[in-house]
Amino acid sequence: MEDQKPGISDSGYDLTPPTPEEKAELLAKLTPEQIRITQKAGTEAAFCGTLLDNKKEGIYACVVCGLPLFDSADKFTSGTGWPSFTKTFDKAHVIGKVDDSYGMVRTEIVCGRCGSHLGHVFEDGPPPTGMRFCLNSESLVFIDEDQELPERSKPMVTEDAYFAGGCFWGVEYGFAQLPGVISATSGYQNGDTKNPDYRAVCTGETGHAESVRVRFDPEKIDFETLVRFFFEIHDPTTLNRQGPDVGTQYRSGIYTASTEQAQTARKVVKELADSEQFKGRTIVTQIEPTGTFNQAEEYHQDYVVRTGRSCHPGIGTAVAKYQRLLDRQPARETSDNI
Repeated sequence: MEDQKPGISDSGYDLTPPTPEEKAELLAKLTPEQIRITQKAGTEAAFCGTLLDNKKEGIYACVVCGLPLFDSADKFTSGTGWPSFTKTFDKAHVIGKVDDSYGMVRTEIVCGRCGSHLGHVFEDGPPPTGMRFCLNSESLVFIDEDQELPERSKPMVTEDAYFAGGCFWGVEYGFAQLPGVISATSGYQNGDTKNPDYRAVCTGETGHAESVRVRFDPEKIDFETLVRFFFEIHDPTTLNRQGPDVGTQYRSGIYTASTEQAQTARKVVKELADSEQFKGRTIVTQIEPTGTFNQAEEYHQDYVVRTGRSCHPGIGTAVAKYQRLLDRQPARETSDNI
């Protein structure tokens, strides 16, 4: 599992709820019936919904905020009189809540971004999920597959960057704290064998480096800032070693996903190499095109958060510095020992 920040779905959608002012603007565009159903948990009459018999292929999104909720590939005829689906577009996009109204206990479903009422979910659907998500047509807007997604229904624009700086626990933790970073994931990269595991990589015979995939929002943080932060959280002058960890798997590397990233990385390295900070010391960081990134085992993910252990002294200071530079408040207290 990725170290995914709260408010971002696995599909890359921003789930930050609209402010009261923003929601008021959204609701002003709805019909009285849509308001009744989405904001007052109303239910439309069975077999009357405009999307009940819709056979077109596309996406069903929230009528209020536009968040994609269901895919036409998962729609089926339930015979109940309401549009029905076997699964959601993304598990975070539809939230279940206990509903004990009308003398029964059911699971209400609401939009994962704006909280608008959608319908209910029942455990009487067809295979493979066995679920029936029962929706009000008025809570949905259909977007045909040939139609361009409206801006509010598009995922965030993200980029990936890859850094190897010794043990991936601390590197992952550090990047995950930066504003604009959506997720940081530990893994193995730029080696010679397929599907490596931790035991194999530790032998030094697979050629892999312990690396971290950093998924970021380029509108909030750019690749150059990530590179400069990287050089503050590890020692790029020790060949195949970081602190007590020795071996080619602990090498320093930047594995670039584009020509632009490579140019930026080399520019920063040259600038640092010519600086007083590295006078008399050689930067040995590899800059290579990214190879296959193999996600590490689950017990390596979020390791510092779960255990408080890290092998990157001083990382807390670097995190605090870059949080200030990016004009954001720290997400949590950090120390030089983490």
